[in-house]
Amino acid sequence: MTILITGGTGELGSKLKKIFPVSISPSHIELDICDATLVKNFFNNNNIDSVIHSAAFTSVRGCEENQLQAFQTNVQGTKNLVDGFKNSNSSGRFVYVSTACVFDGHDSMYDETSIPYPENFYSLTKLLGEYVVNQFDNSLIIRTNFVGRKKWPYPKAFTDRFGTYLFSDQVAQGIFDVFNDDVNGIVHVVGNKKISMYELAKLTTPEIQPMVMNDYVGPCLTVDMSLDTTRWKKYRLN
Repeated sequence: MTILITGGTGELGSKLKKIFPVSISPSHIELDICDATLVKNFFNNNNIDSVIHSAAFTSVRGCEENQLQAFQTNVQGTKNLVDGFKNSNSSGRFVYVSTACVFDGHDSMYDETSIPYPENFYSLTKLLGEYVVNQFDNSLIIRTNFVGRKKWPYPKAFTDRFGTYLFSDQVAQGIFDVFNDDVNGIVHVVGNKKISMYELAKLTTPEIQPMVMNDYVGPCLTVDMSLDTTRWKKYRLN
């Protein structure tokens, strides 16, 4: 079995490559997902059994300021992959990495049956990507929320923004588990505890400073990204 992993240089993609050893992860030059012809040719020239699509434009501010690029990457790029894969192997399996941010964050503990309501353009493009992937018969949509197991990239973190966070290597393991159990549809891969972003940051960066949402200036954020699941187990953040 050959698995195509997109976004292989990203935080999650790099962990997926380690846990799915029988996989390929072409460079952006080899597979620009925004180029429909290139994508189609890639699938025609390679015998791909499954796709794990983790490539995305994920900056909330960046997506708001560059909406065309965000749409082309997160929506059209996903459609190009779905169309190309469907054309070459309609019985294959398509896995799409989505986000907790498809929900508005005014509530908490959203499960797989909760109704999405995006707060910003990034979240909207990820939700539209879900709709595209749903058109593939054998598809799996993973909603999750993760950070890298490394120093926090900012000097401060929110004490009043929450999630059921995991580290990226744990999410990769969760995707591996769900994938190998042949589960389809929407699955939330989540931590077993709701914590603040500040608590999360302190795990890798003890000197992190606190801030609150009122200190923030920028596009709307999903304040509570806490996910629940009725379809899968929860993982312990460690």
